[in-house]
Amino acid sequence: MILLDFLRALGQLGDRAFLLVLAKALALTVALLVALWIGAGWAIALLPDWSVELPLIGPASFGLAAAGIAWLAVLAASALLMFPVAAIFIGFFLEEIAGAVERRHYPHLPPVRPQPLIETLVDALQFFGVMVAANLLALVIYPFSGPFAPLVFWAVNGFLLGREYFQMVALRRLPPDQARALRRRHFATIFTAGTLMALPLSVPLVNLIVPVLGVATFTHLFHRLSRGAPG
Repeated sequence: MILLDFLRALGQLGDRAFLLVLAKALALTVALLVALWIGAGWAIALLPDWSVELPLIGPASFGLAAAGIAWLAVLAASALLMFPVAAIFIGFFLEEIAGAVERRHYPHLPPVRPQPLIETLVDALQFFGVMVAANLLALVIYPFSGPFAPLVFWAVNGFLLGREYFQMVALRRLPPDQARALRRRHFATIFTAGTLMALPLSVPLVNLIVPVLGVATFTHLFHRLSRGAPG
């Protein structure tokens, strides 16, 4: 059933609403990363050029080496930040994606409930705490996982993606306590769906459509799981 939810989301990937959200999120992501590179270039230009005379080698410029290392760090940070930044921006357009799914597949539904700002902030802070704790645990496990490191990566990100996407989608229709209860009741299913979303994360560029597919998949998953939920 989870695979069916994913295939239904994949089948709607060409929807105009999906493409618009993806274009807006990518444009904002690229703009932020360009700003990062400009800021990094300005900061690196301020690095002093330390030159020393080394025996048998001659003059050596440590400023040039530091600049090279700094640019490599910026390049690595850009690659690592591309997905999470895109995911954050796509989260801003959650309603557009979930709304498009519901208009096509669940046209009988009533309007979504209004979400107070404080509710959104509390949920975001809770997720941030869970994300920090999960990643700290992963950092402890990674050195000892050896060839199983990819499995740890998928498990941690599967847990995080499943929790966040299901919670965001559920809060459109349910109060926080009911959304949390439904998430806990179906933890294994949500974790499995999140892991399915986490599998493409290691594939560059492909991982950028994961947030869109994630919101759409979990919209289908929520409606399937909540058929017997209160409200």
